Amino acid sequence: MAVASSVNAAQAIVGLAISSHGSHSADRVAVPAGGFALSSLAGRSLTCSRSPRFQQQRRWPRQASRAASRAAPARAAAVETIEAAATEALVEKSINTIRFLAIDAVEKANSGHPGLPMGCAPMGHILYDEVMRYNPKNPYWFNRDRFVLSAGHGCMLQYALLHLAGYDSVLMEDIKQFRQWGSRTPGHPENFETPGIEVTTGPLGQGIANAVGLALAERHLAARFNKPDNEIVDHYTYVILGDGCQMEGIANEACSIAAHWGLGKLIAFYDDNHISIDGDTEIAFTEDVSARFDALGWHTIWVKNGNTGYEEIRAAIKEAKAVKDKPTLIKVTTTIGYGSPNKANSYSVHGSALGAKEVDATRQNLGWPYEPFHVPEDVKSHWSRHAAEGASLEAEWNAKFAEYEKKYGEDAAELKAIVSGELPAGWEKALPTYTPESPADATRNLSQQNLNALAKVLPGLLGGSADLASSNMTLLKMFGDFQKGTPEERNVRFGVREHGMGAICNGIALHSPGLLPYCATFFVFTDYMRAAMRISALCEAGVIYVMTHDSIGLGEDGPTHQPVEHLISFRAMPNILMLRPADGNETAGAYKVAVLNRKRPSVLALSRQKLPQLAGTSIEGVEKGGYIVSDNSSGNKPDLILMGTGSELEIAAKAADELRKTGKKVRVVSLVCWELFEEQSDEYKESVLPTAVTGKISIEAGVTLGWQKYVGSKGKAIGIDRFGASAPAGRIYKEFGITAESIIAAAQSL
Repeated sequence: MAVASSVNAAQAIVGLAISSHGSHSADRVAVPAGGFALSSLAGRSLTCSRSPRFQQQRRWPRQASRAASRAAPARAAAVETIEAAATEALVEKSINTIRFLAIDAVEKANSGHPGLPMGCAPMGHILYDEVMRYNPKNPYWFNRDRFVLSAGHGCMLQYALLHLAGYDSVLMEDIKQFRQWGSRTPGHPENFETPGIEVTTGPLGQGIANAVGLALAERHLAARFNKPDNEIVDHYTYVILGDGCQMEGIANEACSIAAHWGLGKLIAFYDDNHISIDGDTEIAFTEDVSARFDALGWHTIWVKNGNTGYEEIRAAIKEAKAVKDKPTLIKVTTTIGYGSPNKANSYSVHGSALGAKEVDATRQNLGWPYEPFHVPEDVKSHWSRHAAEGASLEAEWNAKFAEYEKKYGEDAAELKAIVSGELPAGWEKALPTYTPESPADATRNLSQQNLNALAKVLPGLLGGSADLASSNMTLLKMFGDFQKGTPEERNVRFGVREHGMGAICNGIALHSPGLLPYCATFFVFTDYMRAAMRISALCEAGVIYVMTHDSIGLGEDGPTHQPVEHLISFRAMPNILMLRPADGNETAGAYKVAVLNRKRPSVLALSRQKLPQLAGTSIEGVEKGGYIVSDNSSGNKPDLILMGTGSELEIAAKAADELRKTGKKVRVVSLVCWELFEEQSDEYKESVLPTAVTGKISIEAGVTLGWQKYVGSKGKAIGIDRFGASAPAGRIYKEFGITAESIIAAAQSL
C-alpha cells in the first residue's frame, strides 16, 4: 500500500466525520457466557467498579452460545497473514485519533508523556487493529495475544488503543480522568486497575522482562498440551520498549535468556527515537542495539520509517512471525512527538504536556479540526468490529477446546486447572510433616522436600534458581530442564540473572492464574531483584521467592553474603509475605501459605545450617503468622515471653527450658510471618502476646529494627545491628551474642 504523508492524508478526509463522539452506556459488560473466562481463585470481576482494585471473577466457560457462534468470522489477517484492514486514509485518521487522545488526556491532566504515543501510534494501530487476536469484551480470554508496553510512561498509547478496541475498562470518561484519583487510567499501566493491561510497567526494563515470562508460559503450555491434531495453546507476546528500557541491565538479562530459550513467539518493537529525559541519547547511549541483539541470538529487523511506513511495519511483523526458533527485535525508527511542529524530536515532548499553543499548532499541522477527545464516527465504526470478531475468535477456540476435551480428557483437566487457577482438591495433603524425632536438617533441604511433594499435585508449579540450584535446593527431581528443545519441562535455569529472573516470574504468574512460579537465590541477593519483587507485590503476582542462606548462619562467606537488614526491609514492603520458618513443619506451612496467596508474593528465608525439628511447631500455626510453641504458664499470664523466627526459635526454646528450671513461667512464640499475624483478630493476638506481660524478649539474627512493636518499651530485642563477619557459624553466633545465654541474661535484667 502506498501511504501518503500524515498531513496530506488527514487533510484529504477532513469533514468526513464531524459528529461528536457518542457516549457509552454506563453499564459494564460482563464476560460472555461462551468465554473461556477467569478463575474464581483470582477473585476479580469484570464488572468494572470504581474501586481502586477490580474484583475480576474468573470462571470456566460453558459451551459457546449460538449467538457467539453466529458472530462475525475471525479475521484471517489476525490468524495467518497481515493485511491492511482499511483504506490508507482511514488508517491515517485512526492513527491521528490515537495521537490526539493522548495529547488531549495529557493536556487535561497537565501531566504525562505525549511524545511516545505520538511516535508509536502507527505500530500501536497496526498491532491492535490488524494483527493481535483478543476479545475486548473478555480481556482474560486465555488464548489471546499478549501486549506489554515496557515503556510504560507512554501509557496513553495503550489506553487509547483499548478504548478504540472496545474495552469496557477504558471509556471516554476514563480517558478524560487520566492520572486522577481513583482513575482506571493511571500514570503507568497497572494490571490490577485496568482490564486489558497484562502487566504493571513503569520502572524501565521490567516490561520486556515480563514479556519474556509471558512468552515462556505460552511456550511451556504449548509444549505440554498441544497435540498434532489440536494446537490448543497458540498466541504471541508483543512488546514495545524504548531507549530507556534498552539502557537498563534487566532488559539485557531477560533478552539474553529469551534467545537461549528460543522464544519464537516473542516480538519486541524497539521505539528508536533517540530521545530520553535528559536529551538526545548521544550523551550516554551510542551502542548498536541491533548488533547487540544479533549477538544475543535474536532475529533483528529495522523499520527505517516508523512514522508513515505502515507497509514496512506490516512486513516486519510478517517476517517476525515466520521466524519460529528465536525472538525478534523490530527496531522502529520514529520521531518522538511526531506532528508537533516545534517540539517533535526533542526531550521537551517526552514528559510534559505540549501546552495549549503547541496543541493548536499540532492540530493544524496534522489537519485535525476536531474538539478535544473526539473520535470521528468512521474511526469509531471501523474499530467497532473488534467486539464481534473477538467473540468469534473466542467461540472458535471454545469449540476447539471442547473437541480437545473429548479426546484428551486428562490433559484438558490439567490445562483447565492452570487456566482457571483452581487448586486440586486435597493438594495440601501432599505437604510433608515432621516430628521431634525426625532428623535435623537445613530448612533449604526441607524446602526441596516440599517443592518436590507439591510438584506432584500442582500442575502449574515450575521454577528455578539463579545458577544456585544445588545450593538453593530447588530442583524438581521428577522433571528435566526447560530448554529450547525441551520446553515442556519444569526446572527453569535462569543463570546468574536475579533481576531478570524476578521479572520473568512476574510474567509467568500473570499469564494464567494456575501457574505458580518460584525462583531462588541467596537471601542477600534479593538486593539484585528488589525492584522486580516490589512490582510482584504491587501487581499482585503470587511469585514464590525461595531465599536460602538467610543469616549469619551461612558462616565463612562473610558479610557480603550475610543478610542482616533484609528481613525488616521486606516486612516494610506492602502486599508481600515475609516468612522465616524454623523447621520442617513451619517450612511446610510456609509453602501452604505461599500457594494459597495467589495475589501477593511470598518470600521464604531458609537456613544453610541444620536445625532440629521442634516440638510444638505446626502448619496451622504458620497460617496465623505467630503462635505459641510452648508454655508452662496458665491464665494467659506468663512471666516471660520469648519470641524468635527461623534458626533462632531453637535458641529461644533452649533458653526457655533453662529459665523454667528456675521457676519461671515462660512462653515461647514463633513469629514466622509478621504480616499474617497482624491480620489476625485482636483477641487472637492478645492470646499470644498479652499486653499486660512486659517481660518480652525477641531474638533474631538480623537488625532489631521493628521488634520494638512486639517487645514493648520494657522488653529486649536481641539481634545484629551491624554487618556480619567471616567465620564458622557457631563462632559467629557466639561472638554476636545470638545465644541462649544472652536471652537468660536479658531475662534476669528485666
